[in-house]
Parts: sequence; structure tokens; C-alpha cells
Amino acid sequence: MTSPDPDSPSPSVRLQDHFASLADPRRRKVTYPLINVVVIAVYAVVAGADDFVSIALWGRERRDWLAKFLDLSAGVPSHDRFNAIFRALDPGAFERCLLGWIAALHEATAGRAVAIDGKTLRGSFDRASGKSAIHMVSAWATDARLSLGQVVVDEKSNEITAIPELLRMLELEGCLVTIDAMGCQTEIARTILDRKADYVLAVKDNQPTLHRGVEDFFLGHMEDDFARVKVGRRETKEKGHGRVEHRSYYVCDAPADLPDRERWPDLAAIGVAISVSTRDGRPSDAVRYYILSRRLDAEAFADAVRGHWGIENSLHWQLDVTFGEDRCRVRAGLADANLSVVRRAALGLLKNEKTEKVGVKNKRLKAACNTGYLEQVLFGS
Repeated sequence: MTSPDPDSPSPSVRLQDHFASLADPRRRKVTYPLINVVVIAVYAVVAGADDFVSIALWGRERRDWLAKFLDLSAGVPSHDRFNAIFRALDPGAFERCLLGWIAALHEATAGRAVAIDGKTLRGSFDRASGKSAIHMVSAWATDARLSLGQVVVDEKSNEITAIPELLRMLELEGCLVTIDAMGCQTEIARTILDRKADYVLAVKDNQPTLHRGVEDFFLGHMEDDFARVKVGRRETKEKGHGRVEHRSYYVCDAPADLPDRERWPDLAAIGVAISVSTRDGRPSDAVRYYILSRRLDAEAFADAVRGHWGIENSLHWQLDVTFGEDRCRVRAGLADANLSVVRRAALGLLKNEKTEKVGVKNKRLKAACNTGYLEQVLFGS
């Protein structure tokens, strides 16, 4: 990196500082500094690169611009070199460094909602080597629209064991953590509370006694429109893309006699979200039940539920459609997990760039064409 003005540190210097602790996996003489490899990869993915061939190509094409931030006297690595280094990097350590830099640029959590959800990288499956497709559990700051972290689910395990590991990685004090029914486990609830956060957990038949109790409570009280209990309620109606959707949210204090209540730490409230939609004249409906460790008003409860549903569109759909994650055939060693970390970081940076009123795909296109705009995405200036 070039020497900074001590009175005006540049974003590139801050990035270098955040990666100072990242261990270089190479044991032989190093030609390309690790910071160069990391920085070029991150910048290239923001600008539209989806694999190591395109990362190396972009780096060569933008060498003059990159030289403002990096010492490129050794040149730009080949795609094979990028691949070799990324398949050996420790994904956990790499992610902590990268997300630490992003957190320095954005207020990521600070009392906000954090959605936890899983996604399979289908392109990482390799029949020849017997490697299964990797499954990752991710944390997404729904308001800040930033990836906060992810862990790879062990092949012999599942999300239930991976979620607590992810939660312990994150700074969650004051946050509201939302998880779908797979994460509705007492140990996960305790881990969230231990992190000084609160939970909103979806309840389904994997917790049959609790699910039946919450369902019976709401069905019983809907019969007389909640005349016997205090209820918070919110109604919304949306139209778009040929669909009309009406949503109803109800939240109540958790009743003292709720079945299975004693197993759930700090259980304070229960809620239900009812969605009735019509598309092309065909109606459909969905009912989802929740337990909460914090008594929310109906608007806050609705925001938490909607925010969690949004992880599919804000994170998973974008990764597949805009970044081609499911089509990506990078799968050697740890390269697939590390490239996934870069994609999530790039997506957060692009979503937080507000000057261009276009989608993420077109923001990447503009970043590829215009280095001034790329700097706006990366550094906010």
C-alpha cells in the first residue's frame, strides 16, 4: 500500500489495517502480497466478476487504478494463483477481517434486527471427488442490508448446531434476532439471550407441544376478536406484479398456562402472521406462529417478520440471480466458502450505495465501467 497522509487516512489504509491479522497460508516465497490478492478480489466482485478467471482479468484491466492503493510491482496474480490462495485461506479468519472493515464503514447492527437463515451453494457439489454441496448459515442485518457473518454447516451436522456457533461470532447486544422454525430450539434461544439480544423464533411442528399451544391460543381468541386479552394488531395490503396480498399480525403476552412455556427462557410474547394473497384470481394463504423474548408492539413485530422474509430476496435471491452463486463451479478446497464471503460483502456494499436508483445488477455494471462510482460503493466517497 502507498503511504497515507497521517491526517487523512484513506479507506484503502483502513482495509489494510483490518487484514493485518489475516494469516497467509503460503509457506514458500511470496510473490504477490496477500493484501493485494484480497483487495483485488473484493473490488472485482463488486465490479461484476463472479469467478477467479474474471477476477484476474478485471485486475489486469484496472491495474493503473489499483496502483493508487496497492504496490503492484509484482503485477496482478493469475486466476490459478487467486484460486490457490483462496482455497487455502481460513474462511472464518478471512470473514472476520472483511466484515470488520465493512462494519467500520457502516453501522451494521446497533439495536437492529438480524435474520439468521441457511442456503446451499449448489455449484459446490463435485461428484468426481465426492464433495457434497456446502450449506451455509448466514446472518443478515435487515435494516443495514449487510451480511454480518456465516458458517459452513458440517456435512455430518445441521443448522441446529451451526446457528449457535454463528451467534457467538456476532456482536448482538440490543439486537432482535429472527430465525425460522429450524432454529426454534431452547439452546439457540439461550445463546441469543447470552449475547444480550432478544429472539423472534418461528414455531412449527418440530416443537409440537409449543406449536399446538400457540395455535390453540390464537384460534380461541380470534373467535371473539380478542375480547378477553390485550392484543396488538396490524393490517397491511399490498398490490404489485399481478398479486394482491393482505397481511394481518397479532401479538399478545405469553399466557402463563401456555403448554411447554417453562422450557423457553425469558418467553415474553407470542405472535401470529397471516398472509392472504390473490394472484390471477387464485387465492392462497399462509399462517406462521412465533415466540418472542421481548414484548413488541404490532408494528415492530410485523417489521421483524417481514424483515426475515426479506432475507430470501435481499440476500439469497440476489446471490443466485445477480452473482450467479448456484452456477459458480469454484469448489476446490476452501475457495467456495471464501468466495461466498466475498459475494455477501459485495452485496452489502452495493445495497448500501444509494445515489444510483437502479438494481444491484446495474450497480455492478456501472462499477465495472466507472471507477469513480466503484470508489463510491467501496468507500462512500
